[in-house]
Amino acid sequence: MWDLLASCESGGNWAVDTGNGYYGGLQFNRTSWAWVGGEGLPSQADRSEQIYRAALLWDYQGWGAWPGCTRSFGWSSRQTSR
Repeated sequence: MWDLLASCESGGNWAVDTGNGYYGGLQFNRTSWAWVGGEGLPSQADRSEQIYRAALLWDYQGWGAWPGCTRSFGWSSRQTSR
C-alpha cells in the first residue's frame, strides 16, 4: 500500500527532491516530517524510515495527509485501515 502511494506521489522514487517543498517517496514537507520525529530531509531517509514516519502521520491525519493520490484511489481520509 505504501509503495502504491509512493508510485503516485513520486513515481516510486524514495530519494526524490522535486524542488516543490516536498521530499521522498511519500512527498513529506519539512514540517510534517519533523512533527513525526524525522530528522534531515525525508529524501535522505531510506524507504523503511519514510514508511515508519508516514504511519505515524497517518495515525494523526489519516489519508488526508496525501489528499490527491488517496482521493484518486478512492481511499477516504476517514478510513481506519492502512
